[in-house]
Amino acid sequence: MTRDEKSLSVRPAGGDERRAAGSTVHPVAAAVAGSACISASAVFMKLSGANAGTAAFLRCALALFVLVPLAVRECRRVGARPLRYRMMDIGAGVLLGIDMVFWAAAVLTVGASVATVLLNIQVVFFPLLARLVSGTRLSGRFVLMAPLMLAGVALASGAIGHPQPGSDPVAGVTFGTAAGVAYAGYLFLMRLGGGREHTISPVCISTAAAAVTAAVMGGLWTGIDLNPGWSAWGWLIALALVGQVLAWLLITTALPALAPNVGAALLLLQPVMAFGLGVAIGERPTPAQACGCALVIAAVWHNSRTPRRAANGTSSRRAPRRPIPR
Repeated sequence: MTRDEKSLSVRPAGGDERRAAGSTVHPVAAAVAGSACISASAVFMKLSGANAGTAAFLRCALALFVLVPLAVRECRRVGARPLRYRMMDIGAGVLLGIDMVFWAAAVLTVGASVATVLLNIQVVFFPLLARLVSGTRLSGRFVLMAPLMLAGVALASGAIGHPQPGSDPVAGVTFGTAAGVAYAGYLFLMRLGGGREHTISPVCISTAAAAVTAAVMGGLWTGIDLNPGWSAWGWLIALALVGQVLAWLLITTALPALAPNVGAALLLLQPVMAFGLGVAIGERPTPAQACGCALVIAAVWHNSRTPRRAANGTSSRRAPRRPIPR
């Protein structure tokens, strides 16, 4: 919604940067605004003071107040989504709920700035999952990028070098890795069921399943606090509406009107902005952690670059699928 951010449809190669149909917002501006919304998610979650289970559950549950009416309207327009794909959406939502609980736990252990960067480890797990399930070949670029990504994660978390005071590097890596694995599974299932006439319904169904999963997992692990205080409610509502709903609407409107390499570059603003916002609220990552974050972002950028075009002007590979925002 969703932090990103990041598999539903293939954009035809060679598209120009034009305004999305029916939209008055320039696609670049929309993508930047969407990235800003996602990057603020970790900060909103941390400022709420809620525990991981509460933040994950309420983030999804509150978003449904907006997503359900939009999904109903979509179904009236294009018909109901086939049962097979609804089941994929539910499975994806279960993984999304697990991801959100672990991601929120990572925010509380290593900080908002570092946790958002750590989630990009899904860039390693998603191709591996596709390889195991569907036999998709791993590219040479991925083989080069994966060790650099893992080294960057170790540095960013503080597992190598000196961690940020008050943080827990081991827990941060554990929670961040678990979130990345679950998020990669979510992306994989959403990719299998995406690219059709329904755009809001899959997100609504997966968000509902994520809310149920987060309620069960969070209730057993951290407990669910439905009375966190007015200040916490304000930040959690902002997390749901800004980081989940608004970010998704902006990015899914913008990306079809952008060239794949431009969209991928703009989405990389998410971890950069999140790092800056974390510093703005008082987090102080060490120089080693900052270098690790930069290494992770550079590795993701290198892996997501559009391949060179052949002499006849066509790309040597298919255009990359657009990522689902975090």
